Amino acid sequence: MSTMWQGCLADTDYFELRSAGGHDYGVWVTTPPGYDPATTQAPAVYVLDGNWAVGMTAPLIVTQKDPMQQIRPYIQVSVGYAGEDAQHWARLRNRDLVPPGEPIAPEFVDAVETGIRTGAMTREEADAYLAELKETHADAFLSFLTTELHPRIERDYGTAASGHGLFGYSYGGLFSLYTWLSGTTLFESIGAGSPGVVGEDSQVFKRLEEIGDDLPAAKLHLTINDQELLGDLAVYQNLTKNAATVLHRLTARGGAVTSAVLRETHVTGLQSSFLSYLRTCRAR
Repeated sequence: MSTMWQGCLADTDYFELRSAGGHDYGVWVTTPPGYDPATTQAPAVYVLDGNWAVGMTAPLIVTQKDPMQQIRPYIQVSVGYAGEDAQHWARLRNRDLVPPGEPIAPEFVDAVETGIRTGAMTREEADAYLAELKETHADAFLSFLTTELHPRIERDYGTAASGHGLFGYSYGGLFSLYTWLSGTTLFESIGAGSPGVVGEDSQVFKRLEEIGDDLPAAKLHLTINDQELLGDLAVYQNLTKNAATVLHRLTARGGAVTSAVLRETHVTGLQSSFLSYLRTCRAR
């Protein structure tokens, strides 16, 4: 990493990796202060939406030295997009983070149309954004994380054999729920911030019915934001309502699930959600 970026993201390496499916990913690896795998091996925590999230979450690696609430050591692996794809990360994430067959909720389309009316995006950008939701491949992205990226992180950074984590926000939170419900054994804990379960016909609810009381052993921490619930955007109101329904169904079955309501909006909640995950699932 260049000297300029090293000053902003201390102890952070960057590399690019092409998946078996032909997609180029950018990966930022932030190691704990003074990390030496020869003496102490740390597990990895994978953070999604790296192009957006790395600047807000990677600096929190210092929580491992916080004398008031110390977090267990971890290596943060932030995963985003590389090359020309990096400028299109906001729509490419739809392809990778949304479960196959996930319906596109009308409220979500309405939110995109509002973005056009307010000048937040052009019609061309909106069409490209929605097009990525017509054929989604969270299954392929999960396979990339677990069978392609993680072995490289293990090899290059000498990670611990267990204790790994995953954190995602919004559609990344939907991916976190999908990963938890898939029963993947790589992750000991999973954080799902404001998970994008927008419709009542989401694949998440279908999967909940399929697994019944046979819930995964991994810890799941789910957060929502009060301004999503109290605001006037239907897409966020539905998101919080459905997230609460997921939570109630899991706790009723005795799932290893914790939750928190944060005083944030959907846009500002990412860092607070990640910190809530660290404090809840990774505290000493």
